[in-house]
Amino acid sequence: MSLPIRTAVLGYGFAGRIFHSPFVHAVPGLELSVIVQRHGDDAAADYPATRVVRSVEEAFRDPEIDLIVVATPNESHVELARRALEAGKHVVIDKPIAGTAAEARELITLATRQGKVLAPFHNRRFDGDFLTVRRLPAEGRLGRVVRVVSHFDRFRPIQRANTWKEAAGSANGLLFDLGPHLVDQALALFGAPKSITASVRRERDVTAIDDAFDIVLDFVRPDGHGLRYECHSTMIAAEAAPRFRVHGTLGSYVKHGLDPQEAALLGGARPPEMGSAKAWLPEVEADWGTLTLAADPAEPGQLERSKVASEVGDYRKFYASVRDAIRGEAPLVISAEDGYRAIRLLELAVQSSDQNHTLAVDFAE
Repeated sequence: MSLPIRTAVLGYGFAGRIFHSPFVHAVPGLELSVIVQRHGDDAAADYPATRVVRSVEEAFRDPEIDLIVVATPNESHVELARRALEAGKHVVIDKPIAGTAAEARELITLATRQGKVLAPFHNRRFDGDFLTVRRLPAEGRLGRVVRVVSHFDRFRPIQRANTWKEAAGSANGLLFDLGPHLVDQALALFGAPKSITASVRRERDVTAIDDAFDIVLDFVRPDGHGLRYECHSTMIAAEAAPRFRVHGTLGSYVKHGLDPQEAALLGGARPPEMGSAKAWLPEVEADWGTLTLAADPAEPGQLERSKVASEVGDYRKFYASVRDAIRGEAPLVISAEDGYRAIRLLELAVQSSDQNHTLAVDFAE
């Protein structure tokens, strides 16, 4: 039996507490060995068998640590990942992988030179809604997909005080908070787009960050047909738009609401060990999306609607992929190159917005 991959999570704020520590702890083959929490005793109370330290240096110096998870504020991601790689550790970086595509490329080069795994935490690839959107076209139920509209909306009309996420900074803002997830999903579904048109802006009365964006990605499919994929987010949406709307030549799929994992964790739930009999975490039937089809496309007014069972989302699968990649058993499901491409698209989105112009997409350096 292989020794466990001893893991240190840097930071026990929202990301470290909700999205990383519980899933590292739940994946066989990984060991939640160290949590870096500079102040407070929450981590020790939540994980009494895990050693809690007060500085990242202790984690970097520990020769028994194999994997470092960077779950700190965005502006520190690149420095801490670089130091972890230089210390001979594998690295997971919470999104965004970096503040610029050039910085992401530097980390990828360093990881390659060190022979270490570098993985961006694009956990929304393991959301049940996204997995369902990926499944339906593969089954042919929608026909040829022509348009996807993806929303991730919030209602935070008042700027929050005392949080780094609301502080001015080149790596902060809604675009770099939720944008990596939305564009990564588009890339995972359809590959590289031909062009990008974007609006990145501030909608609240008082804000230090961009708090809304619209990104339109235009694709040319292998069959020559076009496809449009839209990514939208705002902090001024008391009534959120559907999470997904997918339109195809045979019908449409509409899904409201978010994958239930985050809400469950915020409510005190914790994922069971992967492989156990306990389920994690099927969506309730009331939240399933709706599939609308024309039984006969020649009679488009005669529509049939049905609920579609959502795929079961599972963020544990992200860390299982990291484990397998470190062991050399399988490639990463979400590679460092995926992180680079997402950041490159966000850079182009800013340029498109600033220039009020559609830009060709080029991932070349």
